[in-house]
Amino acid sequence: MKVYKDYGDLPKIKLPLDQEVCISDSTIRDGAQMPGIVLKSGHKVRIYDYLHEIGIEKLETFVYNERDRKAIELMLDRGYEVPEVTGWARAKTEDIDQVLQIDGLNETGILMSVSDVHILEKMGLPSREAAEERYLEALQYAVDHGLATRAHVEDMTRADNYGFVYPMIEKIMEIDPECTIRICDTIGYGIPFDGVDEPYGIPSITKYLKDEIGVKNIESHCHDDFGFGFANSMAAYWYGANWSNVTFMGIGERAGNAEMEKLLLFLNQRVEGFEKYNLDIITEFSEFMQKEIGIRVPRNKAVVGKNVFSHESGIHAAGAIKNPFTYEPYPPEVVGGERIFLIGDSSGTEVLRYKIQETLRELLEVQITVEKRDPRLKSIQKDIQALYDNEKRVSCISDEEIQGYVEKYFLFEPVVEKNMSRESEYSGEYVPDPLSRKKKKDV
Repeated sequence: MKVYKDYGDLPKIKLPLDQEVCISDSTIRDGAQMPGIVLKSGHKVRIYDYLHEIGIEKLETFVYNERDRKAIELMLDRGYEVPEVTGWARAKTEDIDQVLQIDGLNETGILMSVSDVHILEKMGLPSREAAEERYLEALQYAVDHGLATRAHVEDMTRADNYGFVYPMIEKIMEIDPECTIRICDTIGYGIPFDGVDEPYGIPSITKYLKDEIGVKNIESHCHDDFGFGFANSMAAYWYGANWSNVTFMGIGERAGNAEMEKLLLFLNQRVEGFEKYNLDIITEFSEFMQKEIGIRVPRNKAVVGKNVFSHESGIHAAGAIKNPFTYEPYPPEVVGGERIFLIGDSSGTEVLRYKIQETLRELLEVQITVEKRDPRLKSIQKDIQALYDNEKRVSCISDEEIQGYVEKYFLFEPVVEKNMSRESEYSGEYVPDPLSRKKKKDV
C-alpha cells in the first residue's frame, strides 16, 4: 500500500531520455523588451548576480549600445564561472563584429527568421532562398572567427518546417555541428502534445531535430501568448531538448516568455536529479524585480505571487496549520518564501485562534494557548464577521487590527478575574493580564 503523508513520500518523475538539461536566461535581452521596462546597467548586473546564485548556466545579452557594453563589462568583471555571458546578433556581419569586439564573449546567438511573414514582410527579402543565404553566410562568418553559435530559428511554429526550415538546419549543422538550434515559438502557437505535427507540435519538432537531423544541442524558447510557455518548455525537454531559454518571472514582449521560476521549481521538486539549482533566493529575486524594475505580479502567480503560501479560508487554513502538506505543494523555504495566515470573510475559528495566539505570544513574550470555546475568541470572530456581513469590508483583517482585537478582549477587558494561582476557565493555561493589574495598582 502506498501512503502519501509527507513531501518525501511523493515519487519524482524521470525524463524519458535521461539527458542532462540546462537553462539559459534571456531576462536581460528578451525580458528587457517588455513594454514599459527599462533595465539600467546596475539592474542587469544585479540580475546576473541572482542568476549566478541560482546556478543558471548561460545568459544572452544585446551588444548594440554603450549601456549594453557597460553591463557586459561589469558582469564579466565578476569573474563568475556561471552564467556564461553570450552575445546576440542579427544575421549580419556587422552585428557579429560587435560581439567579436567584446573580450570575454565566446558565443553568439544569430537571429534566423523562418516564417514567410517574417522573411517577406518584416525583413523585406525577396524569397526564402535569399533568407537562407543570408543566415548561412552569417553563421559561417561567426564560426570562421571562432565563435560558438546558436541559431535562433524565429517563428518556427508558423513556418514551413519540412519544406524550408529542416533542410536549412541540415546545412547549419554541416557548417557547425555543435550549433545550438533554438526552437523559437515566437507567437506562442506551439502545442506541447505528442502527435501534433506541422507546424505547431513542439514534441514533433524536437524529435525531428534530434532523430532525423542529428542535432546535438536543442533549445526551446517559448512565448506565453496562449499560456503554454512553461508546458512547451517541458515538452521540449521531455522529447530530447537539452536547453531551455527562459526569463525570470516570464517578462518579455506581449504575454512574455516561459517563466524561469516555474521551470526551476518543477525540475527541483518533481523531476529526479535536478538538485543543482539553488532556489532559496527566488522570493528575494522576485521582490527585487517588483521593487526595482517595476514588475507587477498577480497575487496568485505561481511560485512568486504573494498568495502562494497565504491561507485564509477555514478548511484550507485549518489543514495547513495542522500539517502544511495538506494544502501546500512544497515548503515555502524551498523558494525562500514564508507561510502566512490571513483573516478574511471565509476564515474559520482555527485560523483566527492561531492568529490570536501568535499575537499574544508577541505581546507577552510567552507561549499562549487559547481554547476553541473561549468566549473572547468568539467575540472577536463575531466582530469581524459583522464587518463582512454589513459589506463594510472588502479586504483581509490586518495584523495590526488583530492586535487591536486581542488588546481589547484579552488584555483590557478580561472576561473574568481569578486568583493568579489558578488557571483560567477559558484557556488551557493562565493568561496574566499585566495591563489590567497595573491600572488597579495605580488607582
